[in-house]
Amino acid sequence: MSITIENSRKQFSLTKIFIRIIFLLTEEFRMEIYDFNVKLGNGKEISMSDYKGKVLLIVNTASKCGFTYQYGELQKLYEQYNKKGFEILPFPCNQFMNQEPKSNDEIAEFCKINFGLSFPLFAKIDVNGKNADPLFVYLRKKTSGLFSDSIKWNFTKFLIDRNGNIIGRFKPSMSPLKLKDKIEALLS
Repeated sequence: MSITIENSRKQFSLTKIFIRIIFLLTEEFRMEIYDFNVKLGNGKEISMSDYKGKVLLIVNTASKCGFTYQYGELQKLYEQYNKKGFEILPFPCNQFMNQEPKSNDEIAEFCKINFGLSFPLFAKIDVNGKNADPLFVYLRKKTSGLFSDSIKWNFTKFLIDRNGNIIGRFKPSMSPLKLKDKIEALLS
């Protein structure tokens, strides 16, 4: 009789653990992009829900990267589509060969002087690893590849529709200008 009670307790404990795992997994899948808070370069925390109804291009950036010129292309997209409901959310990152060693203020000044950026920069973050920003953990998990979900380099781009759905993840070498057709379709 005591063996039966002990087995029942073990089975009950395993069932509780299984239910908890299922709950955590479904909780993660229920999350949406608007559930996150992010910090602007000036340190002000904002909710991603501020961007509801807008088409977003989220990019991890760096000022000493071979793709840094893409800031200029991002600015062109912003000028062309912002009034139609398009926003660019650049998140500087220093995880790839220390290509963003500057402070948030220095990054903003660099971008303004060199590219005339008129959209806000976000605070410098990690996009991979144990200190990765939760927004980027979410973006990576929702767009993971066959072998890994990690971001491979600066200027990885995520295109988000007006409803918060991730339309695609685009490699660093892809010019943001090549996304014009997709952006226009999402804005129409």
